[in-house]
Amino acid sequence: MREVVYTGVTGTQELMQRFEPDAGQRARTEELLALLDLTRKADSLWPTLSQGERGKALIARALLPDPALLLLDEPSTGLDVAAREQLLETVDDVHSAHPRLASVLVTHHLEELPVSTTHAALVAHGRIVASGPAETVLTSERVSSCFEHPIDISRTDGRWAARALPRSERAVRDGAR
Repeated sequence: MREVVYTGVTGTQELMQRFEPDAGQRARTEELLALLDLTRKADSLWPTLSQGERGKALIARALLPDPALLLLDEPSTGLDVAAREQLLETVDDVHSAHPRLASVLVTHHLEELPVSTTHAALVAHGRIVASGPAETVLTSERVSSCFEHPIDISRTDGRWAARALPRSERAVRDGAR
């Protein structure tokens, strides 16, 4: 796995022939592996890693050159609930360790937003329909409008949840209009 992280230095899919990371790059790699709780897997071969471990390794790879922005596109895809939660904790850990690092996480599932989420944008039909502080954007009304389906949004301990309103509650709400 360490070799995959090193490709963050070269921006290639595989290590370039005769590439040898310098002492600073090796130290930064070990720091990131520790931050992402991957030290014990650092010498593992890529095919032996779980999907969650691979996701964390790719985050380490992305962070190696010390970017100003981290883009995460559906990072929880293919993960079970435990692995998803571990990945989200990792994203929060990265935010805590690198508070100046901006990040953008794309998801269709509000449950996949880490606690460190501060802003959100809702996109419908290829257009941004709402954006701003997460607590003002991620409302039942706005999310329902975006998805064109009645969705109830809640937030507990900094984490978001979404569920479709049961038919009985939809009828009550629609009757109130």
